[in-house]
Amino acid sequence: MTKRAVATAGGFLLLAATSVFGVGRTDTSMAETAVTDSSNEVVPLSTTERTRARAWGLSKTEWRRYQQLMQGVRGSVSPSTISPLEVLGIHSRDETERERYAEAWAQTMYEDAERILAFQHAYDAALKRLYPNEPLINTKRLPEKTAAANPLQPADRLLFFTRPACGVCDVLLDKLLQRIHEVGGIDIYLTDITPGDDVAVREWALTHRIDPDWVRSGKITLNHDGGALHSLTNGQSEVPCLLRRRGADLSPLRASDL
Repeated sequence: MTKRAVATAGGFLLLAATSVFGVGRTDTSMAETAVTDSSNEVVPLSTTERTRARAWGLSKTEWRRYQQLMQGVRGSVSPSTISPLEVLGIHSRDETERERYAEAWAQTMYEDAERILAFQHAYDAALKRLYPNEPLINTKRLPEKTAAANPLQPADRLLFFTRPACGVCDVLLDKLLQRIHEVGGIDIYLTDITPGDDVAVREWALTHRIDPDWVRSGKITLNHDGGALHSLTNGQSEVPCLLRRRGADLSPLRASDL
């Protein structure tokens, strides 16, 4: 082979090699570009999402940011019904953005309040027009209140433990005396009085307007405590104390039961 032939052959080989390597680099660059484009591809909003975004006056970008925020802490601590405007406003990136979302939310709530009031007025007018002579609530259809059971019966006897100079005791005594004719009688036991000091007992009764006829008839008895309260309640009660004796049963009564 001549030198010219060898040079020509070498030239073809070099050209072929260059073409092959050139094609390889071009294919690799295209592949990398395709991957990059695929990783940055933005998924379009669905029809429903676009409709909701327009309803709130938000752009596609704002709607996507709202969705991203709801995937984070906001979606965990707030109810699912929180509005997109509130979410974006809470997570505003500057004061201008915060004011814009605040104004949009205020306008939305104001307009909604107007709609609610307008419908309420229409409802009130319709109710008067359709049912002019009927009350809104027919009280006759409401269940009747069950009469509270009377804790006192004619055969009951009440045991009342009191002491002199006791304002709370005196209030409870007045309630008892007002219902004296509903029970068999009231047995009053006085503490803080020297045992056997009947004069002090009579003076207490006179001061508290105890009718002597009630005492003579046995409707009321006046007694020294003598440890009766401690014995009957196992030391669990203090003056004033009210007990109800019904047959062989003895049970406590509250002031609210009178």
